[in-house]
Amino acid sequence: MTTRLIPSSSQTVGPFFRICLEHLIDRQQMSGAAADSIVLSGRVIDGNGAPVPDAVLEFWGADASGSYPDPGQPPIDLPSGFCRAATGSEGLFSFSIVKPGPVVHGDGCFQAPHLLVLVFARGLLRHLITRVYFDDEEGNESDPVLLQVAANRRQTLIARTADADAGEYHWDIVLQGESETVFFAW
Repeated sequence: MTTRLIPSSSQTVGPFFRICLEHLIDRQQMSGAAADSIVLSGRVIDGNGAPVPDAVLEFWGADASGSYPDPGQPPIDLPSGFCRAATGSEGLFSFSIVKPGPVVHGDGCFQAPHLLVLVFARGLLRHLITRVYFDDEEGNESDPVLLQVAANRRQTLIARTADADAGEYHWDIVLQGESETVFFAW
């Protein structure tokens, strides 16, 4: 009988995943900030609480007025609309972006200000999709997407105010386990 070794999913993506995406990260966008921007910082951790040191995160959102930029045109008030951030050796990320405004939902009601988040990391054959909302927004109580998430799991999608005067928020992404961030099917 011959034994055949089959690579696991983490082996197929490999330990050098982030190196291939490093050139896509805009370091200027993370260091410069517009007057109405916020700073979102946090950690990406695995199911055991260990940091994920080589994740790349993409953040997509509306501008401060709740409008999405025309795909063919650059956003007027950079750095709104899009940002990439990478995690460091402790799984930490931080970036500046204009805080999005409420967005009209398909049925005419408003979605609370939020950012769509794509998570890329070794061991993931497909990226994960989630959202991050902000704890100081009244619209969270009536957001049609957030209301579809079980009440006891919504807190995994809410960034907490770290420093209100400086516009700083903290939000961790947990990839597995009891406190796993809610991820959406696509």
